[in-house]
Amino acid sequence: MVLNVQATGHEMTMNCGLQHHILSTSAFLALAFSSCLFLSLFVCDHNESTVKARPESELRSKYVREYVQNKAVNLSDNVQADQLVSGKDCSIAVERRYDCGRDRALTQAQCESRGCCYVPLTGSASSGPPWCFYPATYPGYKMGALVPTPRGQEASLTRSTPSYLPRDITTLRLEVMAEEAGRLHLTLKDPVLTRYEVPFVAVSPSKPTETKNLLYDVEYQPDPFGFIVRRRSNGLVLLNTTVAPLLFADQYLQMSTTLASSVVSGLGEHYTGLTLDLNWTSVTLWNRDMAPHSDVNLYGSHPFCLVQEGDGQAYGIFLLNSNAMEVALQPSPALTWVTTGGILDFYIFLGPDPQSVVRQYHQVIGYPMMPPYWSLGFHLCRWGYTSTKATRAVVQKMHQARFPLDVQWNDLDYADKRRVFTFDPQRFGDLPKMVNEFHELGMKYVLILDPGISSTSPPGSYKPFDEGERRGVFIRNLTGQTLIGKVWPGPTAFPDFTKSDTVSWWEECIRDFYTKVPLDGLWIDMNEPANFVQGSINGCPDTELDNPPYVPDVIGGQLNSGTLCMSSKQNLSTHYNLHNLYGLTEAMATYSALLKARASRPFVLSRSSFPGLGRYSGHWTGDVRSDWEQLRYSIPAVLLFSLYGVPLVGADICGFEGDTSEELCVRWTQLGAFYPFMRNHNDRPNTPQEPYVFGQEAQAAMRDVMMLRYSLLPFLYTLFHQAHTSASTVARPLFLEFPSDPNCQTIDKQFLWGSSLLISPVLEEGVVEFPAYLPPGMWYSLYNGKPYSSKGQYLLLSAPLDTINIHVRGGHIIPQQTPALTTTASRRNPFLLTVALSTKGWARGELFWDDGESLNTFESGDYSFLIFIAEQTQLVSEPLRVNGALDGLVLGEVRVFGVPTPPTGVWANGREVQDYSYRSDTKVLTVSNLALLMSETITVQWKL
Repeated sequence: MVLNVQATGHEMTMNCGLQHHILSTSAFLALAFSSCLFLSLFVCDHNESTVKARPESELRSKYVREYVQNKAVNLSDNVQADQLVSGKDCSIAVERRYDCGRDRALTQAQCESRGCCYVPLTGSASSGPPWCFYPATYPGYKMGALVPTPRGQEASLTRSTPSYLPRDITTLRLEVMAEEAGRLHLTLKDPVLTRYEVPFVAVSPSKPTETKNLLYDVEYQPDPFGFIVRRRSNGLVLLNTTVAPLLFADQYLQMSTTLASSVVSGLGEHYTGLTLDLNWTSVTLWNRDMAPHSDVNLYGSHPFCLVQEGDGQAYGIFLLNSNAMEVALQPSPALTWVTTGGILDFYIFLGPDPQSVVRQYHQVIGYPMMPPYWSLGFHLCRWGYTSTKATRAVVQKMHQARFPLDVQWNDLDYADKRRVFTFDPQRFGDLPKMVNEFHELGMKYVLILDPGISSTSPPGSYKPFDEGERRGVFIRNLTGQTLIGKVWPGPTAFPDFTKSDTVSWWEECIRDFYTKVPLDGLWIDMNEPANFVQGSINGCPDTELDNPPYVPDVIGGQLNSGTLCMSSKQNLSTHYNLHNLYGLTEAMATYSALLKARASRPFVLSRSSFPGLGRYSGHWTGDVRSDWEQLRYSIPAVLLFSLYGVPLVGADICGFEGDTSEELCVRWTQLGAFYPFMRNHNDRPNTPQEPYVFGQEAQAAMRDVMMLRYSLLPFLYTLFHQAHTSASTVARPLFLEFPSDPNCQTIDKQFLWGSSLLISPVLEEGVVEFPAYLPPGMWYSLYNGKPYSSKGQYLLLSAPLDTINIHVRGGHIIPQQTPALTTTASRRNPFLLTVALSTKGWARGELFWDDGESLNTFESGDYSFLIFIAEQTQLVSEPLRVNGALDGLVLGEVRVFGVPTPPTGVWANGREVQDYSYRSDTKVLTVSNLALLMSETITVQWKL
């Protein structure tokens, strides 16, 4: 039911339809009791539009009797009906307790002074169900009339009695916007005083969608305020915020909701599996320089989660808020959002399928950028390439060992006294020459760029600081002076990227450096921002921002641990509000700077992240350890960032911290070949882990899988085009593609590229065979076309050290290319089409192709697009659009999986072909030496 409430004394008018009979149906009663509170106690007359309040005791008695008679809900064993009608109801099922002391630990007296229930349980009060929790009826905000607005509807919420929090905001404005059929947008904010709001959102406000087209219904409980969102198609309750009170104070905002399922993914960045543990856990969102390990806040904050409903449908929740945040999870299932500032700005995405949820989310935060083609090749880095001589030697050894290498990197070793925008005159004096040499080899070059600007160089000797200080580009402390922290070069200042002058200064710094060193991309690290001292070298003032009344469970216990003072001043607001946006704003400025300096598609890699980062940058998962557990957890890390709209993502292959083993590095290279972003990166103290340092067997295994990746780059590039233009995913969890298969809901040891390739890596030491899940359908080994017809089952796969299992899904065509040691060379090689026929004998595929570097090729129409269609006995390649990038490129080979009998003849564009073969054991037809122009229509036929 959608209540349009107008209050006048004790009467309220609302729209009462027969099909939304209010509080008289057993279904709605069940909802009320299952939520452990009574929803708005009103009765609706079908013939009138006036709803009159009845005495609460009368209504409660009536509904308790109705409940007992109809057995509408199952209450906890220790809840009796008479307990619900007398006094404060504390007999709430344990799993439905909502913590009344999230802000601080409470004694029984303190708990009860808040009007809450205190019922101890066996075990600790600090973990598991709360001992102090809200009773079934707890005072909150009262909702006024919903009135129409140009964007939807709005209503006032008023609190007549203060909460237990300091500086309550007693009047709120609720705005409800039905922006799309599957997107609901609700905000709660102070109608009088302007509060900080996140400024970077891709979507613009839109006119309301017609109610008849919506995928959901919204119901409101006026007193205390709450709302319920139901899926219109089946009536399933997706969110119910009436289960606990809304709290809205100056530095503490809280809202709880039930969930439709316990299968929840998201709320990153954390060291976690694909789905979250809802057994009384919590996650903290506060960007921090912290190597991945469990139960800590890491480099990024993504307050988005996707809930699988269990029937193939899903929905998402996004709280657009950049303040420090904690999300409590409980098994009912439910979650509680707590944030330390800003407003409550919720987007609900109705899907109805998981891929639609992701697309709807990306429409809000922005579709990801299109990466340059070369960035999909192999990258190599080490903190410890101490000179250009050492860096050149690495490249030479890679080429001598015949390993692909597209991008050579340098860590901070290159910088003079570790100051960015410089290079060491002794060890890296010929850096510009080295970079030009790499370019002549068809390679690219990337180096690290930290945001911290050294502040201790003699005046006039370090232009980035001198000019930055003159132009006022740095973050200021409370007294208006440049805040000085400490990072790698020593005392440092931190640019304020929310200021337009800072962006201009940053662009000039990068342009000036680029004129000396013609780099191809930038790696922005330490941008949480990281700080080796707490707050600043002078500490932090004692303010309510630096010492707030509530601090989420962050590493170090204080918000300024490992970063800047919260009272620091930035152009848009205080660092208290903007901290989680620092990496995003730096990525935006760096992307813009590269765009202007190089006039081609930028490559940026950022450690810190926030929703929207994928529009400007890729991401790597930080300082992972060289061990098998971190290898396993890298898969859900990559898959979750795909959901977060950052498809160009990967983990440091073989690990960054600690020494790898040969077997681990081989297996990690095999998995890493299927990260969308592939980089081997190592820390200084560790043993070298470049591919060429290992034994010949290990090298051969690594070389084979790297060459396999290079052969698949046309397919991978097409997936990135789809992500850029339609918000699809590149590395994809199985549940996105097979949402109705319950076996796929939580699988995170396998994953997909797009909808076509299933990757099943070895993730444990010493394993040479393991069970892998094949979703329903026809699957073929990518290597030899061996078919597997699956009804949705686990298959024991052989996986010797030289093998990672890759399967092609029937009904799909994979465009490939003969690999080479760089993408510059491979892009000139012949194409190969792998056709995996479905059981009905058809397959489809496509190829997006451009020059790989120019800006906005899709938007300007400067690209080629080919579709591939196979049916029974023929394959057609049809160019729908052609530009010069395809000139001279040919189709050299076709492999067709699933051809039932040996062909009696093969024809290409009407001419009979002699160079073909057929394997009866695997039913694979291979047609070779074709040399057919990709820019023209191609037809390959076979007669059975």
